Amino acid sequence: MPTLATATPAAIDLRTIAPRDRHALVFGCFDALQPGQSMQLVNDHDPQPLRFQLDDRAFGQFEWASLESGPHAWRVQITRVGAKATPPSAGSCCSGGACCG
Repeated sequence: MPTLATATPAAIDLRTIAPRDRHALVFGCFDALQPGQSMQLVNDHDPQPLRFQLDDRAFGQFEWASLESGPHAWRVQITRVGAKATPPSAGSCCSGGACCG
């Protein structure tokens, strides 16, 4: 019988990732989540632009919870609550895991 993860998810420390690679990494990790699974992110700035992009890609499919709000670190938990999104079109900047940001 499948079980949902109940332990605190490991945090992805985006501060250690090159800025140009961060959003693509988050989108890939989010796409791998099953409904009910979560991931935590640690960032060096407020991740609201990421939230807006994720909302564009997966509207209604996630919950966003702020766990820490600076000034030195921001921590959020993203939980998949809906079905997986259909793959973005080939013309999307984030298709294939490469983001222009």
